[in-house]
Amino acid sequence: MAGQTLTEKIATRHAVGLDPGRGAHAGDFVNIRPRHIMTHDNTSAVIDKFQSIVRSTAAPAVARVYDPTQPVFAIDHDIQNTSPENLAKYARIEAFAREQGIDFYPAGTGICHQVMVEQGYATPGRMVVGSDSHSNLYGAVNALGTPVVRTDAACIWATGQTWWQVPQVARVELPGRLQPGVVGKDVIIALCGLANRDEVLNMIVEFDGDGISCLTMDQRMSIANMTTEWGALGGIFPFDDVLRAYLHQRAEYLATRGTPRFTQADVDRWYAGRLEADHDAHYAVELTLDLATVIPHVAGPDQVKVINPLPLIEKQKIKIDKAYLLSCVNARLEDLAEAAGILKGRSVADGVEFYIAAASAQIQKQAEANGSWQTLIDAGARPLPSGCGPCIGLGRGTLEPGEVCISATNRNFKGRMGSRDARAYLGSPAVVAASAAAGYICSPTPFETIEPRFSITVNETRGPPPAAVQIIGGFPTSITGRLLLLPADNLNTDGIYASTLTYRDDVSDEEMAAAAMANYDPMFNEVAKRGDIMLCGRNFGSGSSREQAATCLVSRGIRCVIAASFSQTYKRNAFNNGFLTLESPDLYDAFRARLQERHQATIPGPTATIHFARSRITVDGESFACAPVSRVAQELIVQGGAENLVRSRLG
Repeated sequence: MAGQTLTEKIATRHAVGLDPGRGAHAGDFVNIRPRHIMTHDNTSAVIDKFQSIVRSTAAPAVARVYDPTQPVFAIDHDIQNTSPENLAKYARIEAFAREQGIDFYPAGTGICHQVMVEQGYATPGRMVVGSDSHSNLYGAVNALGTPVVRTDAACIWATGQTWWQVPQVARVELPGRLQPGVVGKDVIIALCGLANRDEVLNMIVEFDGDGISCLTMDQRMSIANMTTEWGALGGIFPFDDVLRAYLHQRAEYLATRGTPRFTQADVDRWYAGRLEADHDAHYAVELTLDLATVIPHVAGPDQVKVINPLPLIEKQKIKIDKAYLLSCVNARLEDLAEAAGILKGRSVADGVEFYIAAASAQIQKQAEANGSWQTLIDAGARPLPSGCGPCIGLGRGTLEPGEVCISATNRNFKGRMGSRDARAYLGSPAVVAASAAAGYICSPTPFETIEPRFSITVNETRGPPPAAVQIIGGFPTSITGRLLLLPADNLNTDGIYASTLTYRDDVSDEEMAAAAMANYDPMFNEVAKRGDIMLCGRNFGSGSSREQAATCLVSRGIRCVIAASFSQTYKRNAFNNGFLTLESPDLYDAFRARLQERHQATIPGPTATIHFARSRITVDGESFACAPVSRVAQELIVQGGAENLVRSRLG
């Protein structure tokens, strides 16, 4: 067997049907059986998908979830919404969990990813997936944490498994030690800005280096969580003594709660047999960042990958209206304690609203016990329940038109945290606390501007050998449609389909169609026609794992999306719903250059024909290469999505 990365070894461990002695490698399409599948408020939509699958089959054995120990339900997204409709949805989820024997965590327990780690579901060497884009966080505990989508979740409930293409892997070496006052959030913001040209797009990032020993578990969770915003599918830390000590503490806590999912003896056994990358493992990209040269940076406004050193942005004295210390990337005990230390004896500036929410109820209890929580309240912070809230534009404290914020959340996409006419910056908890007190973006302590010691090597990508595309029965040999150019890179799911509709289960096709792309371009629906082919930039569909970012385009009548590159999670959503996506950077670059004088957000273009057997696209007599459509992808399109494919296999 060729040398394997840690990612490939964990994928091999969870793959179903591999030939004996054969390991999973980057590029392979495999069936996987993850140890756990997490869903949150979107569980209600997954229930509908699951029941639709099982009711259409004659096999009575699948009327129940395949393995009730596999799913975990943790309610956290829209918990400030106490409308009868939302409470009824939560009650329905809880009733389904009780009926199926599935572990359920009600609103107020905490943010789903924190719950998965705190309650012992994410553990070293396991593949643990979630129907949420920040399932990457599980990599902090040496698990292969990666997002899947709602349709995947329903298929896993029904069969225990789903399909997965093993991604390319990047290695990030972190030598050195952090300066005082620099934390994990600063490290990941720096990485997002230093390698901001899709270098790790759709990869799993494996962290290594002697500097990791100085990173606390809270800091590792922050870094792993925001590999999503970097464009990666996941980020995994090694199983070292820091993690072993943390898991010992977790085992003790779980034992006192009467839920001993693992013991300290289990931890020691896992450590002795821990998985590590082989010495001859292949990495598509290798990066090095000296932690000693990292200083706090601020990302934004409205983009994660545009960063500015804190000493430079502080000079601008950017006035803020709101500050946020909450979300799954921060708001753990260290974060709250650091903010409390900065604000002790001080007050939030006049005209600034400072919102706090602990990542879990347990963390809030710990912060109350050590005095951090009360210190923040005394300073003028406004508490919110443990959940997502303003981070996704829900509940109290969202951004109003014209407002500016500094936030310790993981995303600052235009319109995500409220009005698309607001501006959002990202920073560490310390920067947020100091800025809340000063009234403008600033640092709690002075830092010298340092040039980061950073390097990157791009290696040859390895994958399955190229082969001629065989068109299966029912899949078209070609399609034709008008091109609709959207000249933007990193066009995210908040722009494609606004979060205000994401957690409603009663949205009609007409409403979805009207909402399609409106947060990106309010004029989109006036320009777009049914049968159009969208042509978009790099990393299309980045951001959250919301399935509606694909299905709203189906409702709008868009034939397919061609992009220079896609978020892998978006591609999963598209193909799982029978919606075609194709990569053609040459086509996008050519028409972006030709139409660059036209400054609309949505630009009508010429007619294009896609020839699938040849993997070519012809436009105005020119021919451009596109990525081949695999047999797995063709089957999903022909069947009308993964649900129908699973039905055919079950029935």
